[in-house]
Amino acid sequence: MFQPENIQPMIDSYAIPWGINIALALLIFICGKIVVGMIVSIAGKVMTHAKLDEMLVSFVKTIVKSILMLFVIVASLNELGVDTTSLVALLGAAGLAIGLSLQDSLKNFAAGVMILVFRPFTSGHFVEAGGVSGVVESISIFTTTIRSGDNKEIIVPNANIYGGNIINYSAKDTRRIDFVFGIGYDANIKQAKDLLAKILDSHPLILKDPEPVIGVSELADSCVNFVVRPWVKTDDYWGVYFDITEAVKLEFDEAGISIPYPQMDIHLQKAD
Repeated sequence: MFQPENIQPMIDSYAIPWGINIALALLIFICGKIVVGMIVSIAGKVMTHAKLDEMLVSFVKTIVKSILMLFVIVASLNELGVDTTSLVALLGAAGLAIGLSLQDSLKNFAAGVMILVFRPFTSGHFVEAGGVSGVVESISIFTTTIRSGDNKEIIVPNANIYGGNIINYSAKDTRRIDFVFGIGYDANIKQAKDLLAKILDSHPLILKDPEPVIGVSELADSCVNFVVRPWVKTDDYWGVYFDITEAVKLEFDEAGISIPYPQMDIHLQKAD
């Protein structure tokens, strides 16, 4: 039978200790949450000041906040008297199992972080990477989206990109165009060279500095090959490439300079 005189001992033995533990646990949780928020905010400002990618900053802040809050929760539960050793062991085992099952995803994640930190390319750059080439449309933590020249969307795992060579055609302001034009052995080399120089000099998009290079590179089997190497702004590359190719054919035709092409002579001999 319940006796009123038993209330005080129950309060002293259970209510007050439990109340203090709950209050301390709440205090640890609230203070911990405030401290975590301050740490995450400071880390975000440092990464932003370092000019890291906004997506990477957001992702790292989320990861850091989750890990720190996990410690805060464990500390709060420990204050309540909950045995957190088993909980920590369980979380560790679960993390190991998840890591083993997501090895490829983790590789892509690590490569995505490296791409976002070191920035071998950014959105809008024309690159050749991961076995494909095209304009980079977006970079995420796990994949990079590239638009090909014929307007196809290609989604490439970041591990494929960072694990191989990356050629960034947009990284520099200027590029050199490498042409090879052949003329017949009976053509006038000096005349052909003067015509090539005239074509380059008359094009408004070809840069004067560095100066274009024109020279005889090879005495081939059926032609004399010229290397023609003008410099242009990166955005003008293909426009100049097409213009010069067409102009050389038209000028050579007008000057009577032949451009050799593969031929085969067949001799028929009548058998006796």
